[in-house]
Amino acid sequence: MDNIKAVARIDKRTKNLVKRIKPGEIAVIDHVDLDQVAADSLIKARVKLVINANNSISGKYPNPGPAILLKEGIPILDSVGQAVFEKIHEGDLLEIVGTKIYRGQELIGEGKVLELNEVNNLLKEIRKHLDTELEKFLHNTLEYALKEKDFVLGTLNMPNVKTVFEEKPVLVVVRGQNYREDLTILKPYIDDVKPVLIGVDGGADALLEFGYRPDMIIGDMDSVSDTALKSGAEIVVHAYTNGNAPGLERIRALKLDAKTFPAPGTSEDIALLLAYEKGADLIVAVGTHSNMIDFLEKGRKGMGSTFLVRLKVGSILVDARGVSKIYQGRVKLRYLLEIILAGILTIGVVLYQTDWSRNLLKTFWLRLKIFFGF
Repeated sequence: MDNIKAVARIDKRTKNLVKRIKPGEIAVIDHVDLDQVAADSLIKARVKLVINANNSISGKYPNPGPAILLKEGIPILDSVGQAVFEKIHEGDLLEIVGTKIYRGQELIGEGKVLELNEVNNLLKEIRKHLDTELEKFLHNTLEYALKEKDFVLGTLNMPNVKTVFEEKPVLVVVRGQNYREDLTILKPYIDDVKPVLIGVDGGADALLEFGYRPDMIIGDMDSVSDTALKSGAEIVVHAYTNGNAPGLERIRALKLDAKTFPAPGTSEDIALLLAYEKGADLIVAVGTHSNMIDFLEKGRKGMGSTFLVRLKVGSILVDARGVSKIYQGRVKLRYLLEIILAGILTIGVVLYQTDWSRNLLKTFWLRLKIFFGF
């Protein structure tokens, strides 16, 4: 890695850091097992370097974040230790020389430079032993499912919302993996069908990014912008089962109204349940968590409620995640030419059925024969 000199932005929460970091600056984070969503947000912010106080790959599961950053040419100085948060301040001008971090002449930390080949080999080894983590995951998930089954399968105390879902299609957007690509592919569907739009926390900003105003915002309110909250969407704050809703304080500070939804599980779980229980006839989910790696990235030991929710709403749920990987939306030139040719031939056949068009074509053919001498 070449020597790098740039201004540093520092935050233990990556999703907060990317809101204020500028292109070409150094991101100083504390993110164990750097996930894809965090990596994508750092790439979008066009950071120059990532300094991670923690282990970007702990070995627990094959998290893709580090490899994604390295493929984009963003170097990672890893495992520099928690002390870096005491020594580095917001806006410090840092210089990274090899594995060492300097502020002026002062050495303030040292880490390990991650290399793409090394990361890929490590991920391969982790995948070989993933069965052990899978067993733990299943045990934890079953434990959580037993605790949360009454919430998901029983009678739900749903908030009294104004948004009408009855017999309508619903689009639930989480700012997760491939959400931009999938929303791009789904745009004709959204424009044509006009489903009820639910943004789960930052998913509301994802909708605004594509020119859509969310009808409803559901979540903890920790990763959604003020702009989205002030867009006019109905707001439902995800509360703990005891009714405590920390996110409600932010809503009140903005002088906005909101309903609360006390529930275990994740905010995307309750978004799906709310749409289902309020009578939606179809739910299309974008960016939601749907596999073990997703759940491990989410950080919960068990994702029982998520499994139960998907079992309950599965009859009307379409998971759009990864649709962009299947359909790229590009029409090949050969196909376009074939369509045009087919159209020309069809028009020609129709025209040939009339006397005047046959005479016109015969005259045109005769002129061609005279011109070319045959």
